[in-house]
Amino acid sequence: MRTEKVVKEIARQAGLADSYISAWGAETSVSTETLSRLLSALGYDTSSDQALESSAARLQPREVLAPVKVVHRGEPVHIELTLGRSARISDFSWRLETEQGDVMEGWLQSQLVTDDREQGGGMTFALPDLALGYHRLEIFRKRRQSPYEMTLIVTPTACYKQPALDKGKKLWGASVQLYSVRTGHNWGIGDFGDLKHLVSDIASRGGDFVGLNPIHSLFPANPEGASPYSPSSRRWLNIIYIDVCSVPEFAQCDEALQLVGSDEFQQRLVAARDSNWVNYSEVACLKMTVLPMLFHTFQQRHLESLTARGRQFLDFVETGGESLLHQAAFDALHADLKNQHDQTWGWPVFPEQYRHFDNAAVKQFIAAHPEQVQLYMYLQWLADTQLAEAQQLAEEKGMVMGLYRDLAVGVCDSGAETWADHDALCQGVSVGAPPDILGPLGQNWGLPPFNPQALRKTAYQPFIALLRANMRHCGALRIDHVLGLLRLWWIPKGESAKQGAYMYYPVDDLMAILALESHRHQCTVIGEDLGTVPDEIVDRLASAGIHSYKVFFFETAEDGGYYSPSHYTAQSMSALCTHDMPTLRGFWHCDDLKLGRDLGLYPDEQQLQGLFDSRAESKQRILDSVNWHGFLPHNVGRDAQYVPMDRTLAEALQLHLAAGSSALLSLQLEDWLEMDKPVNIPGTVDEYPNWRRKLSVNLEDLFNRQDIMDLTKRLTDVRRQAAEKQE
Repeated sequence: MRTEKVVKEIARQAGLADSYISAWGAETSVSTETLSRLLSALGYDTSSDQALESSAARLQPREVLAPVKVVHRGEPVHIELTLGRSARISDFSWRLETEQGDVMEGWLQSQLVTDDREQGGGMTFALPDLALGYHRLEIFRKRRQSPYEMTLIVTPTACYKQPALDKGKKLWGASVQLYSVRTGHNWGIGDFGDLKHLVSDIASRGGDFVGLNPIHSLFPANPEGASPYSPSSRRWLNIIYIDVCSVPEFAQCDEALQLVGSDEFQQRLVAARDSNWVNYSEVACLKMTVLPMLFHTFQQRHLESLTARGRQFLDFVETGGESLLHQAAFDALHADLKNQHDQTWGWPVFPEQYRHFDNAAVKQFIAAHPEQVQLYMYLQWLADTQLAEAQQLAEEKGMVMGLYRDLAVGVCDSGAETWADHDALCQGVSVGAPPDILGPLGQNWGLPPFNPQALRKTAYQPFIALLRANMRHCGALRIDHVLGLLRLWWIPKGESAKQGAYMYYPVDDLMAILALESHRHQCTVIGEDLGTVPDEIVDRLASAGIHSYKVFFFETAEDGGYYSPSHYTAQSMSALCTHDMPTLRGFWHCDDLKLGRDLGLYPDEQQLQGLFDSRAESKQRILDSVNWHGFLPHNVGRDAQYVPMDRTLAEALQLHLAAGSSALLSLQLEDWLEMDKPVNIPGTVDEYPNWRRKLSVNLEDLFNRQDIMDLTKRLTDVRRQAAEKQE
């Protein structure tokens, strides 16, 4: 039998909170059943109090030395030991091997700081100051065969900022969903070649970065699974973004040249380009018809004779290690099984023997199909190389940041990362959000979270690897739902979002590691901190050098008025709209509310009318604010109910935001083009074609438009003036 008291105590020890403050400000209890389900997902036996306490002793053992300790550079390096009273201090010595290769040794007795064993506490000893990095500490005890081991991580106090940012420069850039980019030569989807084009155009007009949607690997064998926020893995890239014609092997492969040049193939390319919505299945079919041909040419020309290019690929494979093998094996196996059964959407519906990377049948598949697996390694290499070229071009063009990448909050539960997982993820759980005013049912994102106990046992290696993968080839990284570094809303698998609880994470350790990797990659960090932000993380984010995320339409005072962007914190990125919002034009004309009504998202007509009334009030307050601060042109009316969103008003809003104090300003290409359809409608799956809507104009034409040239010049001027004002 389980009792509430024991369940709550073990849950608290595991990091689960048994209550939370709701969006309405009320303290809300979490049910014992929910806590018990979540503990079960963590590996606890919840069949009885005795079983629960026994499994807690196993999963949370009393440790002589913690597996990991994180300290900021300059702080005392104090190491805690939990020893019995009878242990003689003179029996202990220590050895430290730094990441830099230096070795230090000593006796614990000579480094002792405190010994509180008589009072039931532990012992603390001090180590010398250490350089930044990941160091290995061993504690030896006489007559004990193996040492106690700890990973000691020394970090900066705050994340990296480019020198120009440190000097107060105000940057602007354009954000884009890469798949939405249109050009006269891509294959029906924006690609890394288009990204280079965009980088060059933005740089030439004074912009310092190009912001991207998550470009994580998705499902090549199931291309309609297109959400960039439900990736197969966050450590590898989406190979659909490969610019096929720019691959060196393309010009060397007669078979590919003949196929692509054929009338039928060209007709398919034109149709894919001309479509206003990305046809993922067709694009994937076109690219995956040609790319294997290029791999065959690569094998013949570079692998068989081991040219310099061939060695570069093999170096990439060696560096990618087990993680790359996991990704490539999953994609190859998924493609093979999908050819046999079209409904094979992910590993949960694979035949039983293929449902985990470690299974013998998977090893046999890899051994029997080495070329298929190596093909997907080659494709990851091409994607990585082309992304690197885009960032290199940005640096050559003088951009302060260049590419600004986006790290999704989690991975899909049917992809490569969960398929090869070794307990770093808690797969019996999904993360989401508790009920709030806009979502009374809460949100369930279907993404399994990191297991905080497993993170600690592995000295945070999965988190470190994730950061390293996503800080490659960019100057800034946006962390989606950065509040997840502190806590995530855990929901037992199969339950609604209401049946959840907050799991707390070692936020100080995670932020410190984030700062270390940020400096190593010279990558600025932006934290998406929208929604209900707990007080305990606000100061932490600020002191960690993480830029806050200020969306203009959400920056309102209690009376409903809009804060002036000049009052935004300097350590922030400001934006008018995001991928989860209507476009600027769509917001102003209430297209999102009308579309939601048509899709049946508002079954309550009274609620919908309330939203229309609230929008009308918001529009008026926006006009009042922009007018008050001098950015509303004389030829724009002052009564919102009669003022349309046209080019003049859109530019006024963008310049109003550009004059603000945020260090970073991100603007959407959709708003430059006065587009009305959103790219994504949260809460919909089949009701709307999310992640497919393209830009309305080809990239080649966009930056030749006089209005765009005028706008970008004014943005650059206003940003410079904003920086001078704060000097």
